[in-house]
Amino acid sequence: MKQDEYRKKVMGCWLGKAVGGTLGQPYEGCTGPLNLEYYNPEPTDMIPNDDLDLQVLWVYVLNKMTSPVVDRDILADAWLKHVAFPWDEYGIAIRNLRNGIRPPHSGSYDNWFVDGLGAAIRSELWACLAPGKPELAAAFAYEDACVDHDGNGIYAEQFLAAMESAAFVESDINKLLDSGLQYIPADSRLAQAINDTRKWCKLSGEPLKIREQILQKYGSENFTDVLMNIPFAVMALLLGKGDFSKTICLSVNCGRDADCTTASVGAILGIINPDGIDVKWLKPIGRKLVINDGITGITHPATLDEFTDIVIDLHKRVTLRNAPNHAESKVATQKIHAEAGIYADWFALDEGKFSPCLNKPAEICDFPGYCGSIPASQIPSDSLYMMRFHFELKQKQRVRIMFNSASNNRVWLNGKFAFGRESGRMTPSFHRVPVNQFTDAELEAGQHEILVGVAPANGEKEITWVIGVGDTKTKQWLPNVFK
Repeated sequence: MKQDEYRKKVMGCWLGKAVGGTLGQPYEGCTGPLNLEYYNPEPTDMIPNDDLDLQVLWVYVLNKMTSPVVDRDILADAWLKHVAFPWDEYGIAIRNLRNGIRPPHSGSYDNWFVDGLGAAIRSELWACLAPGKPELAAAFAYEDACVDHDGNGIYAEQFLAAMESAAFVESDINKLLDSGLQYIPADSRLAQAINDTRKWCKLSGEPLKIREQILQKYGSENFTDVLMNIPFAVMALLLGKGDFSKTICLSVNCGRDADCTTASVGAILGIINPDGIDVKWLKPIGRKLVINDGITGITHPATLDEFTDIVIDLHKRVTLRNAPNHAESKVATQKIHAEAGIYADWFALDEGKFSPCLNKPAEICDFPGYCGSIPASQIPSDSLYMMRFHFELKQKQRVRIMFNSASNNRVWLNGKFAFGRESGRMTPSFHRVPVNQFTDAELEAGQHEILVGVAPANGEKEITWVIGVGDTKTKQWLPNVFK
């Protein structure tokens, strides 16, 4: 590939991503379907988005190195030094890294959001550093994704990175999908979802019908889940047939993680055909590079043009982590202790106006971490399974106490009723945990108690939960607070 063509495609990648992210950002998390044909509202600048922010950070870190190498440990250190995002898997990865858990376990351990889209949206850089080399792009992507994801969350970034790498030398969407699928397990749920979507697109070609089929089989209460969002992107690419405007609108109108899916399809088409991005999409956002203030301690390029030039220079110098020279880290599991017992007739608690007592003697339980579960069969009818947890603060501070479960639950903090509900969705992240699944409190330094009662709802066989203590201001997890 000639240098000028390579540069044009890299630039098209970032412009397409910026357009898609800006179009979708106002609708992030929206249930959908939507009916957008253009920006609404029309922007006057590029909207900052973590889709691009973290890739800018990786470029900054790599470019500082004499011999740049894509290495999970280098990226992990950058998370700790430069990332203040508390969101979902990001916050959990930062917590695990602060607790001394290194990748790949920082992504897999005690992480409810392993299948989130947060890694997939960082795939373009690896494609730009390995144009026409999908195997290398997928290997780069693994080093990135394993810091904060596992399973399908990792496969999603590898799939997109391989597709985008192949897009530098191939324009046929079906061939690109084949390239992406080559680098993820054929028996994975993600591969199944992609193949189902391809089949549905052949059978009907009706976006709303296909969207509904995706949601029926792969829908999730977590709007960032890759198992429904990656198929949305696949559908948009197939039905858009190379038309940039049509494709990004098909993607954004699916809703859910609308900014991320639309940024990804915009980037892919920007690589394939940079000239296919209509000026109507480019004029409002310009070429200034804008990032969130959650990326700290770096000086970033002022424009997408400058960013593109740095990426092109890195392409000549960057190498992949030399795996045999790195000993795989072992996960230091951090069990959480609780006293547990059964409390009968939980409906008599009158919405928690008094604190029930545990049966004596209480059972001492060790749960594997912040994510816990018990078989629902352990709980007699009309009873609560009670658990008493203790945590310790080193200083007086305002904290967010979270206990998120899809089952019926009641929570008391230091003997006073704090919150509870009759079942509901799980989103165990401090910045968007559901109502009645958390409380904010100013607490003194020292030891504190969380008393929890759970009961089955809707006939489930397993009761699961995530418990945590976070900083109210930053929404970051407080590490190592549980006894």
